[in-house]
Amino acid sequence: MNASFEEKSVWVQLIGTVVGLGAYFVVAGLLLRQGVTELVAFVPLFAASVILLVVVIVAGIVVAALTARPEGRDERDRLIGWRAESNSSWLLAVGVFAAITAMLFGVGNVWIANLLLLSLFLSESFGFALRIIYYRRGL
Repeated sequence: MNASFEEKSVWVQLIGTVVGLGAYFVVAGLLLRQGVTELVAFVPLFAASVILLVVVIVAGIVVAALTARPEGRDERDRLIGWRAESNSSWLLAVGVFAAITAMLFGVGNVWIANLLLLSLFLSESFGFALRIIYYRRGL
């Protein structure tokens, strides 16, 4: 892959997010399926997932920096970031609206928290994927 440092760092962020938070949702889904409804039970799982996410991203950025010289963000990088954010943020808005609606119907806090986290995860992952697409298409 002949990619700039900025594009490689987006790949790293996407992979780190999918690995870290993907692992969280796999285990959280199992906990929810077993009937765990106390939010505090999910805190260590979330902390471990965030640590995993950070480790993957830091390791990936080091590799990206060694394989592609960081040249700094230019106007194209900023435009790609803005466009991807603009086109993916609706997922977060839908998730927040769904969580507020669920609160009105008395859905438990653990479900609300996971719904909010899921909408953030989907929005960020989609935003990273869009950035990659925009870099590949030559935006």
